[in-house]
Amino acid sequence: MLQPRPLIGKFRLQSTLVVKTGLHIGGGGENLDIGGLDKPVVRDPLTQYPYLPGSSIKGKLRSILERFYNKPLNRAGSRDTYRYESDDWVDGYSQVDSGDPIAYQGARTCPISRLFGSTGGSNFWVESNLRRQEELEAVESQRRVVTREIDGVEYTQIKRGRNHPARLIIRDCHLQEESAKKLQRVDTRLYMTEWKFENGIDRVTAAANPRQIERVPADSRFEFELVYTVEDVQQGVEDLQNIAVALSILEDDALGGHGSRGYGKVEFCNFRCFWRDLSQYRRVTTDEAINFRLPFLEFEDTAALLAGFGQLSRQIQGELPE
Repeated sequence: MLQPRPLIGKFRLQSTLVVKTGLHIGGGGENLDIGGLDKPVVRDPLTQYPYLPGSSIKGKLRSILERFYNKPLNRAGSRDTYRYESDDWVDGYSQVDSGDPIAYQGARTCPISRLFGSTGGSNFWVESNLRRQEELEAVESQRRVVTREIDGVEYTQIKRGRNHPARLIIRDCHLQEESAKKLQRVDTRLYMTEWKFENGIDRVTAAANPRQIERVPADSRFEFELVYTVEDVQQGVEDLQNIAVALSILEDDALGGHGSRGYGKVEFCNFRCFWRDLSQYRRVTTDEAINFRLPFLEFEDTAALLAGFGQLSRQIQGELPE
């Protein structure tokens, strides 16, 4: 059954993303010239500055939280890969190939799907009573609804699940101006980036396979920003805590490609927290005394963000309606 999605307000988190070791996020679409780069980085088409796509950071944070919550691999991907996704708003069981049903958590309550969004699955199983309540379209065979028993409960096979829009937005990260000026002064024979020469050795024939990878140099600094749409007070507090945990884990992991070879170590610093509720949006053009550019909380780094989350949580819940 369709339900309206309430809007309580928008939480914005800004920070500085510091590259600690050379970082590669590929741009693709390049022709390989003799002696040229095998793997170029992604660049802004107007300035030609390297940047970090929000989609890459968001995908990494999602992967981190899927492992943090030990989510099952219930959805087939490309190239014989699998991932986790909620098949519908309500709990059920995914049907992957001809194997046993795999339990998934509905997107209404799933901390992964409500943050990052999910696309409805197909041919999954929902408890029959819940299926009728939610008015989901069932799969039929010979004009009969397809059902089966799972753990002593009757389930109905569903044709198509409902999409759940993401509550989290992560912006593309662009170079800070001071960092851009610093990189412009470095002579690496590449514009604002560096070459990383690698040589793969065949362990049987000892044949060499040299390649050149373009990287964003260490100590490059980018503007990081995410926006979270608050639709439920308690879920909002939990989701923001999960975001803080994921950013902390990312610092102990790697962003971009070739992380196991030392690429992509990053750190976050200078966190600034902003909040706007509906009443504030309504007063944007009528009350000049409101300054939306002032953060209500600031933290030096991820350790301080996690340590101060209790304060952040109280501030958020104090600002939000019950």
